[in-house]
Amino acid sequence: MPTVFTTSFERAKQIVSGFTVAQRTIAVIGVALLVMGAIALGAWLTKPQMSPLFTGLSAGDASAVVDQLKAAGVGYELTEGGATILVPDDQVYSQRLAAAAAGLPGDTSEGYTLLDKMGVTASEFQQSVTYKRAIEGELASTISAMDGITAASVQLAIPEESVFVSERQSPTASVFVKTRNGSTLSDEKIEAIIHLTSASVPGMTPEDVAVTDQNGAVLSAVGSGVAGNSSKQATEHEARVAAAVSRMLETIVGPGNATVTVAADVANSTSERMDETYSAPDGDLSPSEQTKTETYTGGAGNGTGVLGPDNIAVPNGATGDGSYEFEESSRSNAVNKSTEKTITPAGEVTRQTVSIALNRGAVTGVTADQVEALVASAAGIDVERGDTIAVEFVEFATGGAMAAQTALQAAEAEREAQLQQELLRSAIIGGAILLAVIVLVVFLSLRQRMKRRVLYTEEGPIEYLATLSENEEQKLRSLKGLHDREAITAPLLPQMSPTAVLDIEEEPEMDQVLVERRRREIDDIAKREPRATATALASLMDESTV
Repeated sequence: MPTVFTTSFERAKQIVSGFTVAQRTIAVIGVALLVMGAIALGAWLTKPQMSPLFTGLSAGDASAVVDQLKAAGVGYELTEGGATILVPDDQVYSQRLAAAAAGLPGDTSEGYTLLDKMGVTASEFQQSVTYKRAIEGELASTISAMDGITAASVQLAIPEESVFVSERQSPTASVFVKTRNGSTLSDEKIEAIIHLTSASVPGMTPEDVAVTDQNGAVLSAVGSGVAGNSSKQATEHEARVAAAVSRMLETIVGPGNATVTVAADVANSTSERMDETYSAPDGDLSPSEQTKTETYTGGAGNGTGVLGPDNIAVPNGATGDGSYEFEESSRSNAVNKSTEKTITPAGEVTRQTVSIALNRGAVTGVTADQVEALVASAAGIDVERGDTIAVEFVEFATGGAMAAQTALQAAEAEREAQLQQELLRSAIIGGAILLAVIVLVVFLSLRQRMKRRVLYTEEGPIEYLATLSENEEQKLRSLKGLHDREAITAPLLPQMSPTAVLDIEEEPEMDQVLVERRRREIDDIAKREPRATATALASLMDESTV
């Protein structure tokens, strides 16, 4: 082994041997943490970057794809409950091509590609069923592509067309969605699914679509739209009207002197109404008139008479000139016709009531009629619709307000007390840290001043404190019979025990500091005792050649 490594190992061994039990424990823990960190870092650096191979897979497709990856010897990871398979980046495209060649994934809907497989001998029933399946598959794949949806299924109920049916039924659709991590879809996404489905089928309206999630919750019902939408709209309408009226009244009667309550009825379903009105046209009539006239003139006839019994003509002796005239008129006058179709969507406000209570003891200068007129305009009261408004002057109870004010003050005082406690706790912690730093600095300073020194002499090493004064040190020398540094003879050099006062701390010094100090000591000895130094070096060289 090279001398450099041997020297370094021996030096490290000497340093470690001087550690205390606590220092050795800390050193072992530090080395273990360093090794574990190096292993974790190496594992993270060597781990390949993974990318999705397929997402939203069924259990059967995921099992087949995993078997193919195992056969190909490609590493993989399963996420999102096995619905997503991750592979290394450099294997994504090759494995997708291999999966496509094997017909994977196979449980996905093919959409309009079903029509390509239909033969010329398919019956009309097969054609209609295949067309419906194609639409369902396209809708399911489109809905599954939305954010937050992992899978979707669409079922369409399209009535058959027939010339023998006077009234045609509207088609309906049911949509099943599976959300990611069991989350709930927002109303905007539900509306998007409804309109996307209804717009894909002729004759289907948004009210004909039902949406259900994997938890069995009805998100949209047929005929009523989004579940809870009407109640939500009613709540928002009531809050909006109440806020507007309250802001207006606070300006007039002052804050806290008026209470506003709004109740609104919102339609839960859509309605359709057809009105036809007939009226006379303005101005001159535009009739369609037809007149027919017949005139006949003949000679005198004396043989005419009246019919008697058994249709026998009886002469009556009357005379006539034989004239005949007939006139017939047919007239059709034009009439105006007006047809009006009204469709009321779900969520329309059908009726609302506004109740206002004013503080009798604090409100002056306004009357109930004035407040009612102002509120009716601000809230959009429609009397024909059945809206009502009520304004009353009443005595407000001040006990609850005082209790609320007291509770508010107590809460504020408690909050300030907690804030003060937090500040005090932070100050104590900061003071403790500062005190610990001060104690540490003082300890290190005293330790630097109180470190022990060792004097190596012919009689052996002698320890004494560095805080001794020069007189005390001289007395110690005289008591021990010691001499100055120059009194130490050269033979001590081979044993590397020069007559020098060495500073030895309780804890081992760093290698670089130790080497530098030894070098200065050797230089000093070499300057003072060059002959003895040369003799020591020669003896060392002789020992190394042996």
